[in-house]
Amino acid sequence: MSDKKTIKEIKQILFQETCTEEQMDTFKNDHRKGVQQLINRYEKELERKAKLKQQFQDMKVFEDTYRQEGKQYIAGIDEAGRGPLAGPVVAAAVILDDSFYLEGLYDSKELKEEQRDSFFDYIQAYSVSYGIGIVHNDEIDELNIYEATKMAMRRAVSQLKPAPDQLLIDAVQLHESSVPFEAIVKGDQRSISIAAASVLAKVTRDRYMKQIHEEYPTYDFGSNMGYGTKKHMDALAEHGATPYHRCSFAPVKKVLQSTS
Repeated sequence: MSDKKTIKEIKQILFQETCTEEQMDTFKNDHRKGVQQLINRYEKELERKAKLKQQFQDMKVFEDTYRQEGKQYIAGIDEAGRGPLAGPVVAAAVILDDSFYLEGLYDSKELKEEQRDSFFDYIQAYSVSYGIGIVHNDEIDELNIYEATKMAMRRAVSQLKPAPDQLLIDAVQLHESSVPFEAIVKGDQRSISIAAASVLAKVTRDRYMKQIHEEYPTYDFGSNMGYGTKKHMDALAEHGATPYHRCSFAPVKKVLQSTS
């Protein structure tokens, strides 16, 4: 009786278990078309995983540099929601351990919603510490969006325990901080802790906008997240501003002036 494994069994070994070198040699000598197709898929998957691992390592360069300088708690900071006409600006700060690994972690805008939601839970569960700062539209109108963004960042950092000894920030100069910082252009694509912060900030804000969509469905906040899409602008022109709109932003201000 042959001890040759079925294609289903080989698939399980390749994709669900640990495949030894000896097993792989056996599979490569199996000339069934289905087995060779599985091996091709498996090798492509290994290549994909290797690229993602290398990308992750490349995105640790800032964190690794500061660790070599003796810094222990390095926080990545990013924001979501500077451009929309409605809703808050949200910032997140995240401290990751050197051993932290999350395959595919990158700029949250480049991830699918399902990935972001999964990563959101993982980052919260396995980070050393995280904080989320929210500044609402009325505060944005009072401060201006740039100052409001920095306030959201400060609020996020203030929640970190232990306190950070180095900040890595996506492009924003946070001179008010008593903690040394480095502002990194496109930081959510170059620093793994900033990328983690970008996920927490975007998911938090998106969920908030979906909540207020239930209250004001006409404006389609659940899809546009407060950005000035045609449907949003048409609703704004017809119904005016909601309590969540940023009245200091020019498109909203223009509508309010035309209807007053």
